Amino acid sequence: MNNVEILAPITGQLIALSSVKDNVFSREVMGKGFAIIPTGQEIVAPVDGEVIALQGHAFGIKQTNGLEVLTHVGLETVTLNGKPYSWSIKVGEMVHAGDVIGHVDLAQIAAANLDATTMVVMTNTDDVVEHVNILSQSTVNMGQSVAKVTLKKVQLTEVASPTGSQYEKLAADIIAGVGGKQNVVKVIHCITRLRFYLKNHELADDQGISQLNGVAGVNYAESLGQYQVVIGPAVTDVYEEVISQLGDGVADDSAKSNNNTDSASKNPIIRGFQAIIGTITGSMMPIIGLLAAGGMLNGFLSLFSNKASFPAIYFIDPASSTFTILQSMAMAPFYFLPILVGFSAAQQLKSDPFVVAAIGAFLVKPEFIGLTNPHVVDGKLAEPAKAVGSLFGVSLNATFFGLPINIPSYAYSIFPIIFAAWLARPVGNWLKKHLPLVLRSIFQPLLTLLVVGAVVLVFVGPAITLLSQGISTIINWLLHLNYPLSGLIIGGLYQALVIFGLHWMVVPLIANEIAQTGHSTLNAIVNFTMIAQGAGALAVWAKTKIPSLKGLAGAGFLSAMAGITEPAMYGINLKYGRVFWMANIGGAVGGLIAGLFNLNMYGFTGSLIGFPSFAVPKGQAGSANNMLIFWVAAIATIAVAFLMVYFFGFKDTDTQQIKTVEKKNAFKDAVKK
Repeated sequence: MNNVEILAPITGQLIALSSVKDNVFSREVMGKGFAIIPTGQEIVAPVDGEVIALQGHAFGIKQTNGLEVLTHVGLETVTLNGKPYSWSIKVGEMVHAGDVIGHVDLAQIAAANLDATTMVVMTNTDDVVEHVNILSQSTVNMGQSVAKVTLKKVQLTEVASPTGSQYEKLAADIIAGVGGKQNVVKVIHCITRLRFYLKNHELADDQGISQLNGVAGVNYAESLGQYQVVIGPAVTDVYEEVISQLGDGVADDSAKSNNNTDSASKNPIIRGFQAIIGTITGSMMPIIGLLAAGGMLNGFLSLFSNKASFPAIYFIDPASSTFTILQSMAMAPFYFLPILVGFSAAQQLKSDPFVVAAIGAFLVKPEFIGLTNPHVVDGKLAEPAKAVGSLFGVSLNATFFGLPINIPSYAYSIFPIIFAAWLARPVGNWLKKHLPLVLRSIFQPLLTLLVVGAVVLVFVGPAITLLSQGISTIINWLLHLNYPLSGLIIGGLYQALVIFGLHWMVVPLIANEIAQTGHSTLNAIVNFTMIAQGAGALAVWAKTKIPSLKGLAGAGFLSAMAGITEPAMYGINLKYGRVFWMANIGGAVGGLIAGLFNLNMYGFTGSLIGFPSFAVPKGQAGSANNMLIFWVAAIATIAVAFLMVYFFGFKDTDTQQIKTVEKKNAFKDAVKK
């Protein structure tokens, strides 16, 4: 026998499941378990395992032994659209029993006259549970052991799940059972139930639906006007099949799955932008911690190796192998970002993660990058081929099967590989459908790699280069037009270019400025945009009460101050959109001050850790107050960005609202399953 302890997910009064005022739970339709009348508001994981479901009011965890545990916070709280809840977990993450994973505002539930009773049930009780021993009713604290579950000896065998064809039949039987297509007005779902709005609920065949294989029970909620069919963990699959048979006209996107709020705009352009940002942030989130670690390591390395500015803590020689090794450790996640993001994006967009990661590796492979630089071939130095021409001002610096192409730098980039992850799905699915089974394991990844890699190479890379060059021209024009005005505009909008990797064409402008004059006004402006994004993350750290978010925001702030903004940008600021734009106001203020006082920057290293770059080198022209101006502008940037985000850019309830965007696939309608 295998014993499992289940912890109380929340502090409160432990009661028997039979006392819950909902027939689906009290009759153990969903499985055995217990309930708690909560008095506390923090929520912890009741067991170890993988998060397999997460919605506004409930989450499910599956253990490696097959046990599935659902925690449902409140009765009919689905109607609150997730507003009382904030979660620090997402589907696919591993959690440990006792980890703080969320927060619930009991006052909001009470104000809506709803019951906050929290149920914990084992949704596959019949398949894996032998016996459940629950403590006698008493007051329990979150994280306290409440139940001991004895699993069946066969629990290690994977419980068979319905196949797609079985879901198709189940969906058809449910539709027939509720009175047919003509009786259905709308269908939504929560974490366990299909919720039908019917023209006449009396036409539904309760007994017939309850007896269907895959249905745990039915319930008519008269107060909500909903006919509820209890499915369990497979509810999303069944819902999608129901919608495919009934048509999208009965789907209510504002109320299904994640209990989405109205955070998704009705404007198609804004909605499209939200979806793209959701795809980008969703792809970046699994690696944000790694990027933050790399950024902080690089920041410490900069401190410990700068003898001129920090002699008291200097102990690493920049010319030593130790410095090179540590810098390689710090910057490897950024240099190989296409590989890491490719794998993550493929998991989100449901393409082959290994094929997409291989495409990312191809884009940063030294031999490929070396095509546009001098490189060694057979022991001899080979010069890059001369440009064969240009297209709309884009240099065609290589050929592919005789076709002139442009090869930009893909290191540190994310958008090309996210596009590759999207395209790999329909290409892979088409090949899977048409290739003989005996050839599929080799030729499906081979042809997907060739086709998607070629499309990125021939179309996406040059397109980004073209767009970047256009933006570079505009920025250069602004700089020569008026420094304060360019500081205001570039300071406020530059980080928007970073999102799509369009900022790389700005780097040559900075390098050219420094080469010609010894300093760069443009880099001074860009510097404050980095500080602003870090200050935005700091404001979230100061305001949030969610421990995991506080930790992520703090790491993002430190990394941004060390010159690496990706953890703050993708982990916090873009994810909660207003944070990003409110922080940009701080960047605009910093850029404006830089322009008004003609601030110069004499090096490349940016953000706060790059302050030595604002010291005027001996023999260089510059204001004696250049360093003072930098600190005034930096403090103003931090203050404005922090205050704008703290008061107007973020609240903890945003952590639930952004799930609408995170779950969206930017190309959802373009790819069929």
